Amino acid sequence: MESRADSRSDRRARGELRRVLVVDDEADIRELLDLTLSRMGLAADCAASVGEARSLLASCRYHLCLTDMRLPDGEGLDVVRAVGELCPQTPVAVITAFGSTENAVAALKAGAFDYLAKPVALDQLRTLIKSALELPNSAEQVAGADRLIGTSPAIAVVREMIDKLARSQAPVYISGESGSGKELAARLIHAQSARNGGSFVPVNCGAIPESLMESEFFGYRKGAFTGADSDRDGFFQAASGGTLFLDEVADLPLAMQVKLLRAIQEKRVRKVGAATEEVVDVRIISATHRNLREEVDQGRFRQDLYYRLAVIELRMPALRERSEDIPVLVESLLLKIAGSTPPTLSEPALLALSTYAFPGNVRELENILERATALSSSSTIDVPDLQLAPETDAGVPSGRAGETLDDTLNRVERAAILDALSKTGGNRTAAARLLGVTFRSLRYRIERLGIDD
Repeated sequence: MESRADSRSDRRARGELRRVLVVDDEADIRELLDLTLSRMGLAADCAASVGEARSLLASCRYHLCLTDMRLPDGEGLDVVRAVGELCPQTPVAVITAFGSTENAVAALKAGAFDYLAKPVALDQLRTLIKSALELPNSAEQVAGADRLIGTSPAIAVVREMIDKLARSQAPVYISGESGSGKELAARLIHAQSARNGGSFVPVNCGAIPESLMESEFFGYRKGAFTGADSDRDGFFQAASGGTLFLDEVADLPLAMQVKLLRAIQEKRVRKVGAATEEVVDVRIISATHRNLREEVDQGRFRQDLYYRLAVIELRMPALRERSEDIPVLVESLLLKIAGSTPPTLSEPALLALSTYAFPGNVRELENILERATALSSSSTIDVPDLQLAPETDAGVPSGRAGETLDDTLNRVERAAILDALSKTGGNRTAAARLLGVTFRSLRYRIERLGIDD
């Protein structure tokens, strides 16, 4: 009777199975991975060292590589680099010692697709393998996904970075000013990744009451607390198989940061009121308009969580850094606002927009155009219709004689908040959205300035 190994070799020779390279110096681990892959209909070639792995990579094409971190003649990072050099389209997953955060982060930064902690959980291994083998080729684009408008060098760099990030499972931290398109970038990373069949779950961390955070993130069991009349999944379960986008992550309280760190490290969550944990397959993308490094330095954000979230950083440029994109953005936004018969901008109006500082970035540009479209009495929008805020040479509203800097900033901030509250009928949530800040941040500012809305 034909042996399993001989049968698999024959099928490999006929090119019927997708091939996986397993690199580990422990024979029992190689055998376990080989058996698991075989049961999934995959062929495995095994290597016990970096040197053997390089030889196999030079002679064969693999669909996936699984490598241990510690090897006799090097480390897993050497295998990651070798795959990047010899088979750049092949995703690599690194197997690290249990709890070795530093190794996992180093592997992801070196270009690894994902990581597993020892002892290897077979359910997590199978999930990882399925995700890796569904990766689209780097040249492929998801239909309709490329909605980053503009041709400036700054936006070209962002597009290139998104294409690379879509081929990884590494946590991504998106930095940038309010209104610069951080959520759009997160959606594009998800849409172009192997996870595009799963859910993209956006969460505004600043809009959730602290007392509800754990149950909202991890779910709860029936009877866990008053009002819990049925089992309910949280954000992690809703995003399992997809992407969880944590917007304004700097607003998370420290107590919740600890729980989030454990969920990310262990890839397991425990519902409120549950006795056991459950595995979740979630990719984390986070964002904030604040400087997260400064938040860490000032003790408001945990350093260990920062290093887990900011494995790879994507910076979204401010609109003033890509002003050459303003004409095409204007054209696209007017079509969105007015449909098939949008108004046109006069040359002076377009010039005024091109030289405006845009503290609120693309979101502010859209608001300006929406207001101008509504208020303009003709089919052409001119400078007065834009109602651009007056600026000094420094791009900051001017102060008054005798005022300190703090007085000037407080007066300007108060006026902006009162204007937003007036426009939204006193609705703080809508006002926060208009101002490009979180609800929690707006509430704090209202209390600090003594505003009675």
